Amino acid sequence: MKGKRTDLGTTQCGIARSLGVIGDWWSLLIIRDAFIGLEHFGEFHRSLGLARNILSTRLKKLVEHGIFRIEPDEDNASSHRYLLTERGKELYIVIMALCQWGENGCFAPDEKRYLMIDRKLGRPLAPLELRADDGRILGPDDFRHVSPQEWEGLELGRLEPE
Repeated sequence: MKGKRTDLGTTQCGIARSLGVIGDWWSLLIIRDAFIGLEHFGEFHRSLGLARNILSTRLKKLVEHGIFRIEPDEDNASSHRYLLTERGKELYIVIMALCQWGENGCFAPDEKRYLMIDRKLGRPLAPLELRADDGRILGPDDFRHVSPQEWEGLELGRLEPE
């Protein structure tokens, strides 16, 4: 028996709300495939080997949440294309962060893998960095969550540091 999935769409956490939209691995892999140029249902199906009903459900959800838009295929009147929206394209940083994390810790040193490269220079991408407003590179211990109650009514940037 499957458990009922919790609706994360009303939480006060951006991570939880994001996972409510794109949190399963199939959705992220569909988005990854769109970034590498796939647009048609059949292309996603061949790439992922995913059951058609699951792929259809994931694509429908991604369209409903504004990650993809559907457009007619000029080359085939009975087909359409799934194209990333601007909102969907904003996920490039998430996809690249997961890719770099995986490249650094999920492969044996001599194991073959795909590599993301800069289109212009043909060189590997530099590691992603999180930066503060003043340009400092931040690590995992350099930021904190601030509840809505803490920042409500305050101007951003006027919270007391820890």
